[in-house]
Amino acid sequence: MSQFTQLFDHWIRHDFVEINSALEVLYQQQADRANVDQVGESLKLELLNQGQQCITPILKEGNTDQGFDSAFDLLGNVGLYMAACRRHEITEPSRESRSPLVEASALAMHIGASIGVTPRFATAHLTTHNQAINGQYKRFTDLASEQLFVDYNTRGILAYKRVADALLKIKALGVSHPISGDLFGVAAQAMQDVIQVNKVLFEQLDSDSFFYQVRPYYKPYRVGSQVYRGANAGDFAGINVIDMLLGLCVANEPSYSQMLVDKFLYMMPEDQAILRDVMRMDSLMNEFLAARSEHRSAWYQTNLSSFLLVCDLHGEAAKQHHDQLVSKYIAKPALQMVETHLDKITASGPPLPVLLAGLEKLRDRRAARQRDDIVTRYDDIQQLKASLGE
Repeated sequence: MSQFTQLFDHWIRHDFVEINSALEVLYQQQADRANVDQVGESLKLELLNQGQQCITPILKEGNTDQGFDSAFDLLGNVGLYMAACRRHEITEPSRESRSPLVEASALAMHIGASIGVTPRFATAHLTTHNQAINGQYKRFTDLASEQLFVDYNTRGILAYKRVADALLKIKALGVSHPISGDLFGVAAQAMQDVIQVNKVLFEQLDSDSFFYQVRPYYKPYRVGSQVYRGANAGDFAGINVIDMLLGLCVANEPSYSQMLVDKFLYMMPEDQAILRDVMRMDSLMNEFLAARSEHRSAWYQTNLSSFLLVCDLHGEAAKQHHDQLVSKYIAKPALQMVETHLDKITASGPPLPVLLAGLEKLRDRRAARQRDDIVTRYDDIQQLKASLGE
């Protein structure tokens, strides 16, 4: 890491956080808490200028070839700066054809293209690839609600990754292998960890603080001439590996495959490779369906029971996310928002009703619910359940 990169990292971990936190205090004092216009202008200017002063000498250095980890970390710092400028409406994609953050855009595009990821901050920058120094990892603000959100998002992502890793190992061994039963148990425990994470977030994360002070940092912003959607907690391979290996979602279904295409460059390169491999695999559900003639075998009864438990838990986590978290932290607060701000709510780009409808269908696929308008694995799950105990 060069001297200029170190100085930038120090600024992101200290003054950057202080400026954002001070601005959040000012916004909270407004009658319209979503309004940031003409509020804290001197602080916004400090943020803009200090960030630019850090980035300009790094851009002039060029590619110093410090390796992927260093480049990805630097991209995260640039992305956090650009996301904060977007949050405070120093930049605003709808009023610009190119980002006014010229140096930051150039550096982000250079790094993103060279390491094969999107040129903005991604979920991994604040969760799984966010190195702590003296117990403190990188954040936008010093708000307790942001720390709670990031802490438990990280725990949830790592739990999903444990499930995915176990299922990939089962795929290599086969559903009849005696060790596959052990691995289904590992997957079930990790899914229960996801459910516990969702429970803590639902019970402890303040909805107003999240909606008005945390969520705005995850909005789309422009890099150069292109607008990139906001970082999403689902931007990692694990959850889709689970979807497809369990067989609850399929890669050749148009809306699901579109979602996969949209998220590829928001993931780490190793996640991209895993997801491409899994998209070519047959599901564990199909393997059990093909083995129904063995329903009297001990391995079939034991391993199928464990498989169905993992499916049920994955569906339960999906229902939690949509029915509790999305409802409490996005849909309900949006009903009380001043109408002029409604077009800026979602981080993923589409209008809120479109986003919610898509998430509802995804929930029902993961939960294998019976629906007439979309294909789910409801009937197949019922067939497998009926084969237990025969």
